[in-house]
Amino acid sequence: MYKIIGSDQKEYGPVEARYIEDWIAQGRANGQTIARFEDGAWKPLSTFPEFAASLAVAPISSVPPAAVAVSAAPERKANVMSISGFVMGIMGLLQCCTPFIAILGLVFSLISFFQIRNEPDRYEGRNLSIAGMILSAVGILLFVILLKTGVIDELIKNLPKLETP
Repeated sequence: MYKIIGSDQKEYGPVEARYIEDWIAQGRANGQTIARFEDGAWKPLSTFPEFAASLAVAPISSVPPAAVAVSAAPERKANVMSISGFVMGIMGLLQCCTPFIAILGLVFSLISFFQIRNEPDRYEGRNLSIAGMILSAVGILLFVILLKTGVIDELIKNLPKLETP
């Protein structure tokens, strides 16, 4: 993921290379635009070999390089499924006698994890997804342990019986 310094001297990113190429094609970034990859050194875009082709066909702008504006990358949004998976993971852990909520939490967390992994510039919440997976797995494991040790059977036997009039 790349970061660049816009004409307003603000840092933009992290963004994928395709956004940088789009900005070059639109004339909003050029070879003198300062950028860096991951945590590397800041240097002009012209020193990145991956942008050589884009810079070669970039439109010639009458605007000086310092005035070239760059818009921010699309805003990342929290993945709703990661939040749901996390909440269900907590509920599944607290309600260890019924694994259904924990199973749903695990499914939601897994789906959100892969959505975030496949579209990191669109979603955030990876750590929440991981936490939801862990909580859900612990809730399911706790249910299995209680079931195997007979604790759940004892709880069911000791439930008060409802009397009918």
